Amino acid sequence: MTPATKPTAQDDRTFEQYAALCWRMHRGQVEVLLVTSRDTGRWILPKGWPMKGLPPQDAACREAWEEAGVEGAVDAQSLGRYSYTKVRERKSNRKCVVDVFPLRVARLAFLFPEKMQRRRKWFLAREAAKIVDEPDLRKLLHRVDEEPAMLDQSGAKMACNPQKSE
Repeated sequence: MTPATKPTAQDDRTFEQYAALCWRMHRGQVEVLLVTSRDTGRWILPKGWPMKGLPPQDAACREAWEEAGVEGAVDAQSLGRYSYTKVRERKSNRKCVVDVFPLRVARLAFLFPEKMQRRRKWFLAREAAKIVDEPDLRKLLHRVDEEPAMLDQSGAKMACNPQKSE
């Protein structure tokens, strides 16, 4: 077996991440903003690792700003979670569990930190469900399409405008 085909080890731990489900209503239907991953170019939610001193929904908000230039209102209540395996070149793979926080988009900035590294695009929630790889995320997106009211459940919204505080 050559080094290029040698399987990568799996790390037994599970790592927590936080994602923003960036959404808007358009002609009575939920649209979801997806971004491309930097490594493979597949469509994903903006997400990242916990950040010291930030509650999970604020970390999700920060990732939405950095990866997609999103400003809006983030919900303190998670919609659900999904898992995936983060494949890392020359390092062990990591099993990640991602809590998803709804973020109603008020504005998309033209300039944002990862603009040159990613693409962003609006999809109807049911279309987004077809193009993401993670089965549990697919299910969550189908639920959002069928029950849009779930995006506005808790009422506890916080402004999501992280670039103003940097």
